[in-house]
Amino acid sequence: MGTPDDRAPLAERVGQLLDAGLPLTIVAAGDPVLRRGAEPFDGQLEPALLARFVEALRITMRAAPGVGLAAPQVGVELRIAVIEDPAPVPEEVRRVRGRVPQPFRVLVNPCYEPVGDARAAFFEGCLSVPGWQAVVARPAEVRLTGQDEHGRALDEVFSGWPARIVQHETDHLDGVLYLDRAASRSLSSNQAMAERWAQPTPEEAARALGFELP
Repeated sequence: MGTPDDRAPLAERVGQLLDAGLPLTIVAAGDPVLRRGAEPFDGQLEPALLARFVEALRITMRAAPGVGLAAPQVGVELRIAVIEDPAPVPEEVRRVRGRVPQPFRVLVNPCYEPVGDARAAFFEGCLSVPGWQAVVARPAEVRLTGQDEHGRALDEVFSGWPARIVQHETDHLDGVLYLDRAASRSLSSNQAMAERWAQPTPEEAARALGFELP
């Protein structure tokens, strides 16, 4: 646990970041902040500043737009992330991917572990890697533990697309990008995705691009 003096620079930096205006700037791959891993949140931001920061993450995520955003993606090395997914997708996509709406939620100090051995592979993108997507095989179901922004304990099992979102955002807090887990031969531009790989599953892409699915 840090001392007040240790915390002052971080709180000051977050305050300056928020005062510069919203939405916040999302840092791109290549910035070391995305690779260092974030420190556990244990009160480095006093409640009013934390509330402002959480709201800034929400505004920035929605403006991007995205379904999740982690603090390191805006240059803040704290284990805080937000998620929200209205899931505006066709019924077939919803069914195949298990993509169901998720309300806005704050994840503080989240950690996940697989539930069972099942894995699911789908194209995935990232606000810090704009313009590209790749297929990532992830546990189909995970148990997520941590807290919310009020310090209340979180212990919940996620499956389908929500499981993918919480894994992606928690990975950010560990300095891991989705590309680290992706099938490299699947890497596709957003244009290629729109023109070739808009199917609910990546099976056709796997055959054409030459990568394996679990």
